[in-house]
Amino acid sequence: MATKPPVRFDPSVEDVKPNEGEVVQDLEHSFKSILDTTSADYRHAVRSVHAKAHGIAKGTFTVHADLPPELAQGLFARAGEYETIIRISTNPGDILDDSISVPRGVAIKVIGVDGERLPGSEGDVTQDFIMVNGPVFAAPDAEAFGKNLKLLAATTDKAEGGKKLLSGLLQ
Repeated sequence: MATKPPVRFDPSVEDVKPNEGEVVQDLEHSFKSILDTTSADYRHAVRSVHAKAHGIAKGTFTVHADLPPELAQGLFARAGEYETIIRISTNPGDILDDSISVPRGVAIKVIGVDGERLPGSEGDVTQDFIMVNGPVFAAPDAEAFGKNLKLLAATTDKAEGGKKLLSGLLQ
């Protein structure tokens, strides 16, 4: 699979939509809907997405020296080693039977990272990378992700038998 060359970050590459605030509120509403449903079902809180962990591992994240300039930015600007925690999960907010085929995710938490932070997280020293088992992320922007999340919220804790049947047919 051919990939496009990396793009050196510059604020001009970000595409902020005029309705971004509204889209974020819709996302928050969908996440809360999933949390409310699953908290009532399980009688304790679970994550609103990627609730089911399939594995957790500790490791070392190594940034090699002499990376090309388009890669040597942010965490990758200087060579070093960092403690890392890796979590493997499936994407629904409800904890489904393993026979139901759903997207898988991997989250990598890199610990001890210095650098500029977003407002409200200035004291943090971690950086998270989130990935899914597909060639590209299914949603091209936050608005499209919100539409997918609404569907996920509407089907949380519903029709597990139907999900098993559909999963089996699609495999």
